[in-house]
Amino acid sequence: MFEITKKQLLAENIYLMDVAAPRVAKSAQPGQFVIVRVGETGERIPLTICDYNAGTGAVTIVTQVVGASSRKICALGEGDSFTDFVGPLGCPSELVHLSGEALRQKSVLFIAGGLGAAPVYPQVKWLCEQGAKADVIVGAKSRDFLILQPELAAVARNLHVATDDGSTGFKGLVTELLKHLIDVEGKKYDIVVAIGPMIMMKFVALATKAYGIATIVSLNTLMVDGTGMCGACRVSVGGKTRFTCVDGPEFDGHLVDFDEALRRQGMYRAMEKEKEAECKCLPA
Repeated sequence: MFEITKKQLLAENIYLMDVAAPRVAKSAQPGQFVIVRVGETGERIPLTICDYNAGTGAVTIVTQVVGASSRKICALGEGDSFTDFVGPLGCPSELVHLSGEALRQKSVLFIAGGLGAAPVYPQVKWLCEQGAKADVIVGAKSRDFLILQPELAAVARNLHVATDDGSTGFKGLVTELLKHLIDVEGKKYDIVVAIGPMIMMKFVALATKAYGIATIVSLNTLMVDGTGMCGACRVSVGGKTRFTCVDGPEFDGHLVDFDEALRRQGMYRAMEKEKEAECKCLPA
């Protein structure tokens, strides 16, 4: 059993949890994920690692209530435990394969949409530890849905905020802010890493392709069982079939078939709504 040592409400229906998982914390790298399970008959849920501390043995995850299984996870409190907490799984961020000197010579921009701030944070933090600070754009519908701003500000070179309604920061989409930074402020980037809603990553990749900027995207939202056995996370990358959970979750954003990925993402929506209706009695 893996005890929850901390639970924090970050925004409406979005919770941060620290979980005692020393082996995972010792081996984790930025970009990887874990599989959690609540109860002996619970569904296997892949969640991106938000942070890890080998010294304390804590692994941080962030979960949003969107369906039946996430509702069960978010109903847990401090002192409760996960039945399973398996990881780290998946391939680490491509950036970890570069030397510190190479990283310091590159200008990197991270773009996080909504919950994407959680998997972006450990990568930006890791870069900071290598002496290579990155710029970060965080986007959300409004200021009430922004998460991890103080944490990102502490490790980023520059933190830019975009909200759809203009309640704080730049008013508009993250793609509009990206174009503003390049066209108006004269920023130059070698690499863009975009993590967030699939549609956001699609349009970020289209924008960066026009600028000729190498782009990495994370397709973690496609994962189901997290092992490649179910095949639900199949995606076409450069015309070849890849499995998000074992070959990714990060891929070249200019090679991903986003239209196919968007169709695949919606395959289980009806089933999920049915399960959610059965679990409405559980508190979030």
